Amino acid sequence: MTTPEQPTQSYEQAREELADVVRRLEAGGLTLEESLGLWERGEQLAELCRHWLDRARERLAAATPAEQQD
Repeated sequence: MTTPEQPTQSYEQAREELADVVRRLEAGGLTLEESLGLWERGEQLAELCRHWLDRARERLAAATPAEQQD
């Protein structure tokens, strides 16, 4: 799964929507098709969150002097 270079959702927005997806799945009462759709959306959101966290780690590593990275 690929993530766009410039995501349209912030990390916070994606995280909150992912939490909502999890709540809805845990609550049950959905059809199989609805559950699968939510699961797929959750996977997309998790990938987007990973994208944002990876970029943040890269920025922190770039800002940290080499002797402090060990």
